[in-house]
Amino acid sequence: MVARLMARRLPHGMRPYVVRAIIRVSVAVALTYCGGAIAAAADDLYRAQTIVTGQGEANRIIGFASCLEDVLLKVSGAVRLAGDRRLAAYKSNAKSFVRAFSYHDQMSGTPTRDEQGTRDRPYDLTVDFEEMKIDDILKALDLKPWRSHRPVLAAFVEMQLGPRDYMITSDGDQSALQRESLLAAAARRGMNVVLPSAAALAKAGITRAAPGTTTSQAWGPVVAGQGGEAALIGRLVWDDRELGWATQWRIDWHGRTHRWQVRGTNFDEAFRRGIGGAAQILSGNGDPA
Repeated sequence: MVARLMARRLPHGMRPYVVRAIIRVSVAVALTYCGGAIAAAADDLYRAQTIVTGQGEANRIIGFASCLEDVLLKVSGAVRLAGDRRLAAYKSNAKSFVRAFSYHDQMSGTPTRDEQGTRDRPYDLTVDFEEMKIDDILKALDLKPWRSHRPVLAAFVEMQLGPRDYMITSDGDQSALQRESLLAAAARRGMNVVLPSAAALAKAGITRAAPGTTTSQAWGPVVAGQGGEAALIGRLVWDDRELGWATQWRIDWHGRTHRWQVRGTNFDEAFRRGIGGAAQILSGNGDPA
């Protein structure tokens, strides 16, 4: 039952590949330990990764388009660009903005079977874009690269699935899958994130995130202890009617409290919306929709 609820709404055969891809992405962005928490560092804002089937040009072009949108969001910090109609023309010509690309076979070392040859194997496609060309696109969209310091986010995220209720930590087995997904979302949005250890939460007496009521002062000591510069507080509650997560996010920044909500998504998307919303606020691009 739990496995069904946690499904990512992906074709069944692709789910294990996506999970492994998330783990590789989070490792690839140089996970480090900081004050007992895990930090994900995004070293290259002009690089993105997606999953494609085979190495054929048709799927590669689709991958280029997906990566182009991710890079535009990551470089600018403006998550509101996601799905923007103005991107269609650029995405249709995404190949012209690519500097280099490479593949990684997700099934490397797995024997080739008749129906899973080179053509059908899943690959991680990593794409590097020309910096000046990406900056020019952003200029045309009345945006600019976010080159100033990107504050480290200390993420306090609660998951509630029926009777199960727990916080995502840097070291808890219960939240391992969500931890990898959250760090992958941070890498995708070009943000540095630290997660609290179970011991740090216990010491501070924190058992729930409660983004709508908990004051930012309550998180201060833990944020500082983990090397964070701002607290991103989130709570995800599974909704059986929508077959998705109802999510609340909050961040206090420059004397203002910002709140936003997401409903009916898998937790991968909920985390991208949470990290992306924080990036949009911190980069000066306004509140998330």
